Amino acid sequence: MKKTVAAIGLLVAAIGLAGEKAPKTAPGAAPKAPPPSGAAATAELKDAQGKVVGTATLRQTQAGLLVSVDIFGVPSGPHAFHIHETGKCEPPFKSAGAHFNPAGHQHGFENPKGAHGGDMPNLFVPADGKLKAEVITTSAALDEKLFDADGAALVIHATSDDYRTDPAGAAGDRIACGIILRR
Repeated sequence: MKKTVAAIGLLVAAIGLAGEKAPKTAPGAAPKAPPPSGAAATAELKDAQGKVVGTATLRQTQAGLLVSVDIFGVPSGPHAFHIHETGKCEPPFKSAGAHFNPAGHQHGFENPKGAHGGDMPNLFVPADGKLKAEVITTSAALDEKLFDADGAALVIHATSDDYRTDPAGAAGDRIACGIILRR
């Protein structure tokens, strides 16, 4: 199951990022170097009652930002999974702000004006509530944009992301949140 979810995640990420344009560099400015491969961060995902329901490890690779999740307390079914712009997780997790979106895109892999930097493939949690999965994104990196003054968070939503509705994919309530911390 883990390999299937990871393969679907990679495929969705690749499809969603096909139209992504490289960031522009100011005239005369040197392009910024990508974060070093191997840079890492973690997040402990908690529900609205403060119970830990999963963990995530984020690792910078040459292919992009690899997000590995280990979920053990989320209801079964499909769930939207996003990077949010603020590293604050006060229930009902609106404190995490909107999706991480430094390029100012609209939401969704299927939106011709999308996707946000924090858009990631849905997670499909089996009946036992346990899931280990990996997704990769090239729209976010372990850099100064993610680790700005107010940080960033990972959020799991109550329902699936439709990959097109702006601003959040009609993903429902935020049911788990974890502040992304450098390792």
